[in-house]
Amino acid sequence: MNSRGKLYGLDHLRALAICFVFLFHYQLPTFGHPDWLVDVAKFGWTGVDLFFVLSGFLIASQLFVQVKLHNRLDFKDFFLKRFFRIIPAYWAVVAIYFCIPFFRERDALPPLWKFLTFTQNFGLDLSSQITFSHAWSLCVEEHFYLLLPLVLILLRMLNAARQAYWVMIVVFLFGFIIRAYSWHTYYEPSMVDDNGVLLWYRYIYYPTYNRLDGLVMGVALAALYHFLPHIWEKVAQLGNWLLVLSVLILTGAYFVCYNEHSFVASVFGFSLVALGYACAVAGAISPKSILYRSNSTITTFIAGLSYSIYLTHKGIIHITQAVLSKQNIPIDSNWMLLFCTVSCIAAALVLNRIIERPFMKLRTKILVTPTPKSG
Repeated sequence: MNSRGKLYGLDHLRALAICFVFLFHYQLPTFGHPDWLVDVAKFGWTGVDLFFVLSGFLIASQLFVQVKLHNRLDFKDFFLKRFFRIIPAYWAVVAIYFCIPFFRERDALPPLWKFLTFTQNFGLDLSSQITFSHAWSLCVEEHFYLLLPLVLILLRMLNAARQAYWVMIVVFLFGFIIRAYSWHTYYEPSMVDDNGVLLWYRYIYYPTYNRLDGLVMGVALAALYHFLPHIWEKVAQLGNWLLVLSVLILTGAYFVCYNEHSFVASVFGFSLVALGYACAVAGAISPKSILYRSNSTITTFIAGLSYSIYLTHKGIIHITQAVLSKQNIPIDSNWMLLFCTVSCIAAALVLNRIIERPFMKLRTKILVTPTPKSG
């Protein structure tokens, strides 16, 4: 942690998450890729679950600090912070997708209204709407930004803040039930059909109500961190052991989810992954852990660009491969992977400098008490 209270451990995890997401998408059939990458990046889909746990912890922490300091929630302050952090860069990339067809990694682009209303992840049909499909996770995050403050307000109105853990338990258990129902109702009847996998993504993988595990884990960790300091102090003493536990749980999750479309993986896999990454986040914010004490300019740099990389990487990979393949660079070569990596970082840096940073500075001017560390 630095003098401004920035948790370097979370930067390490954020950098890890975006690397996972990038490599997982790179090895998909959409792009040319080295053969070795398929096995290496198979578990990379969980990078988005790590982002969910990080968001749950950071966003809940931001709200919990308001409650502790002012005994109230400032909706205007909270949503303005989220708006300036998320929307300008997102709108810019959406505009690029709709105005510059060459940027699209595929031709099947969902209608604009789904992007503007953050409803793209409901009923997402990969056969006709696969372009910019990775924005589904941003939809989940936006729904979370809206629902969490409302739930906290309701709990305070009912004077039931001390029973908030029951809400988290119910939401967590609901995930098992709705995923089991979705698997049996929508996927199982068509699993032998070519359309079966598409239905699995549509009804199990993408919908917000199926993907709350990581966010709930992050909120639970934030509650422990802020409201139960006597327990957290004991947990924090196990910083490095929490990281070891995270690796063990995620290793188990890898094998459970090896066939990600199976019933067990579909119902329990997301929760197991969320638990593993929650242990990693807990370790990263524990003063005793190696992640907490270490500072890396590389991971800080990548973490700072993670949102821009997330938004643009598929389009940039597509453009890079289209251009360089004409220069006789094999599309499935390691050199192509290296060039695509560099071009994605360069494009993200441009988006960060011309969109993200100016709007973050504007946010600082507008808001009286900004909290930069929550991103």
